[in-house]
Amino acid sequence: MVRTSGSKTSFRFLRLLLSVYMVYSAPHSLSYNFTISPNPRPGQPWCVVQCQVDKEYFLSYDCGAAKIQSMSLLGEKVKGTKDWEGQMETLRDAGNVLKEQLPDIVPEEHTLRDLLTLQGMMTCHKKANGDRGASWYFGFHGQMSLTFDPENETLTLVHPEGRRMKEKWEHNRDVTKFFRKTSMGDCRAWLDRFLEHWKEILKTTASPTTATHTTRSRAIAVMPTACLLFVVFTYGVFTYGILC
Repeated sequence: MVRTSGSKTSFRFLRLLLSVYMVYSAPHSLSYNFTISPNPRPGQPWCVVQCQVDKEYFLSYDCGAAKIQSMSLLGEKVKGTKDWEGQMETLRDAGNVLKEQLPDIVPEEHTLRDLLTLQGMMTCHKKANGDRGASWYFGFHGQMSLTFDPENETLTLVHPEGRRMKEKWEHNRDVTKFFRKTSMGDCRAWLDRFLEHWKEILKTTASPTTATHTTRSRAIAVMPTACLLFVVFTYGVFTYGILC
């Protein structure tokens, strides 16, 4: 079996077509995973944020030292943009809020308080039909203990270790208001901006030999899902025929 240059181009276009379809039509999520260490060891950061789009890590951010480490092409794309500059301040504020709250929410039975780390995850998502949602999750040493629904402003106990956390935050409107604003406001706006950068990456990584197909792929991407899947299937059968 011999692969011609035409068959290679066909496969490139098919991959590009599927990638664009995923960006435009599939559900998407953005998550920020906080790890707060009130008394870190020498050389260790007190606040680290791992950033994910669709569960893929793209940036790691040291809140205290304002250090950024890119972990993907998307991370390289956004780390020097104004979008990220604005996010750093908000994420640093979130880290400070969690650190300030830590002394009051440590489980009573926990004896090694100096070694205790708090995890918090802020996530927002956009479904294929356009519906949006957001949530917060909190815990200690990897054990999720409490969830916060920002839309209903509801705290839900998941593990007994989160009892003090729930009791404190049920009577602290400033904290829950901050969680609500960042997840339903900031996070959603950031997700839209990151998807724009993702689309730009798809365009720049496309092979020059597929340039003539780019306009066609954009047009296909906005077609109804069933129709698009039919096009992809048909194109795949056609490509297979070329190879055989």
